[in-house]
Amino acid sequence: MWPLLLAAVLGLSPVPALARMPAVDSVVADGLYVDPDGQAARYVRNLERSGRDDEAAIMRKIADQPAAIWFTDARAGFADRARTVVARANKAGKLPVLALYFIPGRDCRGYSAGGARTARAYRNWVSSIAGALRGRRALVILEPDAAADSVGGCLNEKDTATRLALLAYAVDTLRAHPGVAVYLDAGHPGWHSAARIAPALRRAGATRARGFSLNVANFQTTDANLRYGVELSRLLAGKHFVVDTSRNGNGPAPGQSWCNPPGRLLGQAPTLRTGQALTDGYLWIKRPGESDGACGKGAPVAGQWYPAYARSLTGS
Repeated sequence: MWPLLLAAVLGLSPVPALARMPAVDSVVADGLYVDPDGQAARYVRNLERSGRDDEAAIMRKIADQPAAIWFTDARAGFADRARTVVARANKAGKLPVLALYFIPGRDCRGYSAGGARTARAYRNWVSSIAGALRGRRALVILEPDAAADSVGGCLNEKDTATRLALLAYAVDTLRAHPGVAVYLDAGHPGWHSAARIAPALRRAGATRARGFSLNVANFQTTDANLRYGVELSRLLAGKHFVVDTSRNGNGPAPGQSWCNPPGRLLGQAPTLRTGQALTDGYLWIKRPGESDGACGKGAPVAGQWYPAYARSLTGS
């Protein structure tokens, strides 16, 4: 029932729920937008221009699937980029997934450190993004790790309060546009218990968002996320959730390693048809093949294309 409601709110054609998920190499996207300018797509085009068609076919298992488009800085033109992406997607009758990742003090663990310099700069940035989405349809993943990092993490009490207030501001600013579905990130089942993170999520506006997101850039199994999501939903007024399945096809790595761990595989294909009452979608939020950070031999900095790792995720 919920996928039909979500489709109606976002102006999409309704689709029936499926009991089973499509295989990862089955291009079934439920109207989700495939970014033609993503690093995977550009890499495939370069391979094809070089006559490396066999390699291109392997990489198309990533490039042909819809994945989130990330907004991580305030470089000139960021709002225009958001406006262009969403307009392009909607014109094609597709729903884009945007990941916003610019909270002050972002990733205090260091691999993706950065974010807005001040709370005021962040509010202005969010307002600009929201303005770019006005009158359009989009699914927004709001600030991966931000709420989870505020729970027993590297923020003091004052910074924690500021962060949760900024997340609440972002939820309210984005949700003011009827076509925008906001999912506040809630970490993953291998991090905090549902009972521990729920109070922070409530302070951050989760009960006013469309729902919450799980497993972004992580490797926890879909089943583990479904159990965790249902438990967390009970503590958040029955909110629905989406799960990042981009790299969870082989579950978490030994020791819960999260930075380009070997032996991981692509997960379930992106879809809004989950067959689960509380689960609005399985999405590729982390873009497979883009590095988690310069944490191993040959690994580039976070967000850069990592061809060897991309290939390994396909199981080839």
